[in-house]
Amino acid sequence: MSQHRSLKGSSTIAAKRNVVKRFERVELLKKRGQWKDDSKVIGLPKTKPEA
Repeated sequence: MSQHRSLKGSSTIAAKRNVVKRFERVELLKKRGQWKDDSKVIGLPKTKPEA
C-alpha cells in the first residue's frame, strides 16, 4: 500500500516561507541597519524574508 503524498517527510517540502517570526524580523532589521538599540519589539515595520 502506498503512502499519501501529504504524509511524506518534511525534507521533501522546500516551499518558501512568506511569514517571519518576531525574532527573525529583528535579526533582518539588524542586518539591514534599521534596528536601533532603543527600538521596541512591538509594532515592528513589515519586512520581506531574505530570498
